Amino acid sequence: MNVVIIYCHPSKESYTYKILRQLKKVLRNENIKFQISDLYDMDFQAEMTEQEYMREGLLNLDLPISTDVQKEQKKIETADCIIFLYPVWWSDCPAKLKGWFDRVYTVGYAYGYNTKGKKIKKMKTIKYGISLCTAGHPNEFLGEIGIAESMRNVMIDDRLGQRFNKKEMIILGGTLDREKVENEHSEIVKNIGKRIKKYCA
Repeated sequence: MNVVIIYCHPSKESYTYKILRQLKKVLRNENIKFQISDLYDMDFQAEMTEQEYMREGLLNLDLPISTDVQKEQKKIETADCIIFLYPVWWSDCPAKLKGWFDRVYTVGYAYGYNTKGKKIKKMKTIKYGISLCTAGHPNEFLGEIGIAESMRNVMIDDRLGQRFNKKEMIILGGTLDREKVENEHSEIVKNIGKRIKKYCA
């Protein structure tokens, strides 16, 4: 089985990067192959170009798909599981990750399958998708104010949607008081390898 990690954070000093290091260790210990799209390291372009808009918004499928987008789509096609790892910023993912969905989920590939006879490969259905996000506020607070449900609706129901067989959001909340939550978060991350094996077997 193969895992693709879509990682989005600008700082290697961050708690999110610490989670990435732990996740890599867990996957290696479970003998699970993985590759990482580090969107900041790659300097992934978040903004859709005018030409991309002309293709997506106006359904002009004769226009080409950008090379960087094609590379990400090829990674998707190798994946049994995709993990989206990112911090919660203003109740959502960072702009680069939102831009990844805007640009990589192209028409005819990830949506809009009626392409009037055009031969465009449809995105494969991924066995398991995980939205793994770090958040400053505790999970209880995010639940009380409705942010947790809102994030789930957008990420799980829309962005992952029918493109994944099994999908879940794991919020590693309370990072403003790291010492209080690190052990709990560590245990959650340790179990991810087993969950991947369960749902991708």
